[in-house]
Amino acid sequence: MSLVLIVDDVATLAEQYAYDLNRVGGYDTRVATGGAAALEIIESEAVDCIILDLEMPGVDGFEVLRALKKRDIAIPVIVYTGTGDYDRCIKAIRLGAYSFIDKSESMERVVREVENTLERGSLEAEIEALRRDVGADTPLIGSSRVMKKLKEEIGRAARIPSPVLIVGESGTGKELVARELHRLGFDGKKPFVAINSAALPENLVESELFGHERGAFTGANRTRKGAFEQASGGTLFLDEIGELPLVMQAKLLRVLEERHVTRVGGERTIDVDAHIVAATNRNLDEDVKEGRFRNDLLYRLNVHTLHVPPLRERRSDIRDIATHLLASICTRFGIRGKRLSPDALQKLMNHDWERNNVRELRNVIERMVIASDSDLIDASDVPTDLAERSRPGGAGTYNELKAEAERQIIVAALERNDGQITKTAKELGLGDHASLLKIMRRHHIKR
Repeated sequence: MSLVLIVDDVATLAEQYAYDLNRVGGYDTRVATGGAAALEIIESEAVDCIILDLEMPGVDGFEVLRALKKRDIAIPVIVYTGTGDYDRCIKAIRLGAYSFIDKSESMERVVREVENTLERGSLEAEIEALRRDVGADTPLIGSSRVMKKLKEEIGRAARIPSPVLIVGESGTGKELVARELHRLGFDGKKPFVAINSAALPENLVESELFGHERGAFTGANRTRKGAFEQASGGTLFLDEIGELPLVMQAKLLRVLEERHVTRVGGERTIDVDAHIVAATNRNLDEDVKEGRFRNDLLYRLNVHTLHVPPLRERRSDIRDIATHLLASICTRFGIRGKRLSPDALQKLMNHDWERNNVRELRNVIERMVIASDSDLIDASDVPTDLAERSRPGGAGTYNELKAEAERQIIVAALERNDGQITKTAKELGLGDHASLLKIMRRHHIKR
């Protein structure tokens, strides 16, 4: 539940606001009767939104806004006024406040403003995360048989609140699968919080997951919500779960079973309700045998398991993925759009991509964009260290491998013939264009 702090030197008004916000909006509330008291509460409580009076003796609302900015505390602020001096409200907006309301507004209107402010803050955090990751991977692109199967499995798992374990090689797009689970399972107002277990220092893992109270350790100068609290009501994505230390695995298991956390340095238990999605490129069954991963935690996490196929098992998707990546990279570099020649595409389809899958493909395309002066990226622009595939197959049954091989043949032939159906059918020795269209429909290939 979100915590709203009301800051007003008129105690009776602040208390009434707090009571009504809880009654009408269902928010937890705290009251501060001055700017200095507000800053103390902000350091000791995990405040989600502030309703701030500007006209206060001592530390006024403007000083509070300046202090938040100086301390780099990104709590959304709504200023309210009873004087009708909107010039001062505009000044507060310039200092970082989200919006302003009049003290005479109905509580229903105030609740809507708080909802909008919290939603805007959540969206801005999501946009910032996407901005950091822009171009790092692709959306779930591809219509090969294995990708069609994966998308169907995602659709089924998204409707069920049980934990999901996503397994796949590095660079296959496991976080994208997690985001798709979130998109299909929740509306856009719910948070998606991603934690990379491998990137967390061992001494900070507990704080990152469960939060900490002020003074819990050196540097903990204010109370902070952990990932479980931040994701409550939405999705918590625990990437590289196999890298989590055994001690933390035990604590994570307890949270999954009891559905509440206790912040580091705190005593109060806090209920959490996040859909848990974990991912790994490790063989967790082998890790269990070797004593590196808890069997009981694996049992809790793999209620639903989604396997993300490596790129070599869906080579026929490479055209669509490469086209998307090429357009994205050209846009990011601010250059005119380029396209891949059929020979260049064939080379990309022939590579195994075992090192880093889609992420490796993206890096190769970026190198080709930089190396090519022409609008057409040809086979000569493909890096020389891109080896031809060493084996024709991959995982799957004979019929699955046969279908994927046929799909690759059709995709490559269409590329060579600029998507012309009749010309492609003739090259492949098919009776007429209707025969080719029938095969394309069977393999979900668009012109």
